[in-house]
Amino acid sequence: MARIAIDMDNVMADLQQHVLAVYAKDYGEVIDPRRLDSVPEGSVFPEGVMVKMLNTPGFFRSIPVMKGSQEVVKALAAEHEVFIVSAAMEFPFSLAEKLAWLNEHFPFIHWRNIVFCGSKTIVEADYMIDDHDKNLRSFKGTPLLFSAPHNLPLTDYKRLNNWEEVATFFELSEVAA
Repeated sequence: MARIAIDMDNVMADLQQHVLAVYAKDYGEVIDPRRLDSVPEGSVFPEGVMVKMLNTPGFFRSIPVMKGSQEVVKALAAEHEVFIVSAAMEFPFSLAEKLAWLNEHFPFIHWRNIVFCGSKTIVEADYMIDDHDKNLRSFKGTPLLFSAPHNLPLTDYKRLNNWEEVATFFELSEVAA
């Protein structure tokens, strides 16, 4: 049995889809998702807009679930020790909202297996699935890069493009699609 740390934003929660939808609703401009490819997160928006979105009450509570994540995380949790690890301390509203989001969409994850932190350098696990190099760089286990537009140029890690590839990597045979 392996210990697996899994990030939330851009891994379990479809942050990309959400920020584009919120921006279109609030600012009346539709941004082509391809404009997010290979650029720093939030850089396609006018200065300050991304931070404003992330600090808006309700923002984190309403992020859509990443396709396939519920089924694969449930299957992983049945065979391994799974921890949800989110660097949530930067955005005060995110703590309660992320917990409520997890309770709704991933009710099989026990509260003892949810870690909200400021820095993930303290995380000890066999694997970490994350979309940010800053979290994987110092990780002592096996880092697994979950594809997101901002990390497309990275080649230093084993890349998992979607939850189907996560299931294949961990050899999960019985995942409901």
